Order: sequence, then C-alpha cells, then structure tokens
Amino acid sequence: MATILDTIIARKQIELAEAKQRKSIHALQQDTAFERSTISLADRIHAQKGYAIISEFKRKSPSKGWMHEHADVSSITTGYAQAGAAGISVLTDVEFFGARETDFQQARQVPIPLLRKEFIIDEYQLVEAKAMGADVILLIAACLSVQQTKELARFARSLHLEVLLELHAETELDHVNEYVNLVGINNRNLKNFSVSLEHSIRLAQQLPNDLPRIGESGIRSSSDIFMLQEAGFDGFLIGEMFMREPNPAIALAALITELKQREHHAD
Repeated sequence: MATILDTIIARKQIELAEAKQRKSIHALQQDTAFERSTISLADRIHAQKGYAIISEFKRKSPSKGWMHEHADVSSITTGYAQAGAAGISVLTDVEFFGARETDFQQARQVPIPLLRKEFIIDEYQLVEAKAMGADVILLIAACLSVQQTKELARFARSLHLEVLLELHAETELDHVNEYVNLVGINNRNLKNFSVSLEHSIRLAQQLPNDLPRIGESGIRSSSDIFMLQEAGFDGFLIGEMFMREPNPAIALAALITELKQREHHAD
C-alpha cells in the first residue's frame, strides 16, 4: 500500500520533469542569488546551543491540513529572524504543503540561514535551491538510496550548500556520510504519522558525536525540548507549534526566552 511519502515522490518526479523543461540548469546558474555567499547553519546551531531553533514557515501539511492558510511569508520570516531563530526552514512544495512559488525568494530578505525544505531526489533541485538563495538543503533518507544520498550531499557541498540529513529509523543510519553537516531525527513516523520522542532519542545515540543533532516534528512544548536537550540534541526544527499561533514570531521569542532562562538557572 502506497504511503503519503510514495505519493509525494511520484508527484515530485512529474514536477521535476516539468521544471527541467521550463528552465535549464545553465539558466538557473545565471540567477543573481546563485553567486551569493552562503551562511552556515551549523555554525549558528553551535553558537546558540541550548536555544537553537530552526523555525519553519509552512501553511499546511499532509497530516494536519491547513494551519495558517493566508500566512504572509515576508512578515513571518522577518519576525522569526528578529526573534532570534538560528535559521529558518521554508517549504517549497506547493501541492502538499501549500507553498507559493515566490515564498522562498521573499523569505531571502532575512540575514540568517535559510533551509529549502523540499523532497529532493535530483541534482537539478540542488541547483534550484542555490539559485533561490538557499544556504542549506534537506535530504530525506527515506526517499533515497545510500548511494543517492551520498551523491546528492557531495553535489550540494560543491555548491557551498550545507546538508541536513533527515532520518526516521535505525535502518537509515548508513545514509550518514562525510558530506552531511547536520542530522535531523524526525520524531514522526512517515507511515502512520505517530510521534515518539523516545524513538528519536534512541536513534540519536547511535550517531557520530561530531554531527549536530536536530530534533524535528511533533515538538509541542518546551518540556519536549528539555527532554531532547538532555539526550544530546543541539537544535530543534519547529513549524506547527508556531504556525498555529496568531503571531508565530512572538511564540518563537517566548520559547527562546524560556530556554535561555532554563540554561541560566542550570549554570
């Protein structure tokens, strides 16, 4: 039985073929943003360890439906940056996550790292990401073979893009390679969408110590973050918790304040 991930990847193959017809790699390389110097998310995660939040902009998800249908990308991403986000993740998938084609370019006004959140299966999408002004790209192990992951990660690094590798299961640990900058552990099971922080903690303990660990999905409170911090997580990618709020940036600022206060008391 096909999972939602299977459905998304099948759609992505069609979108990819259409994109290649519309604009060549050579044309993408002529875009102004292609030549910009990228900003390191890994460095910012290290600098903000304890309260490093990658805040996400998305309007909907396949599992949750619409959460902020008419959200304005410019105001929210600017607010995130001002509130102290280590980086910002911007969804570029239109059909399943409600992105608009200009979202990433509008978000690029912020002076902090931007992650292109996309289901990447082809080098063309990495060139697209660079041309959009991305600093970081996501590779999802569940979508790729070990060899594909390595080849895409290597190519991303040749473009000076950092690589966030997303894992869901112990069987995906061999996707970790020398071209990966950060490893995200998705707390959500992609087959049934159940959430388990305990599963993520067990998986994270098997990663190389020199790779920053990012907790992803299903983080609903500061207590979830505290649990993951205790288990050695360095940063946290959070979208739904903020995007369901009237003002996502205010929610982010409040969370960062709480995390800093806890860190101060711990010292």
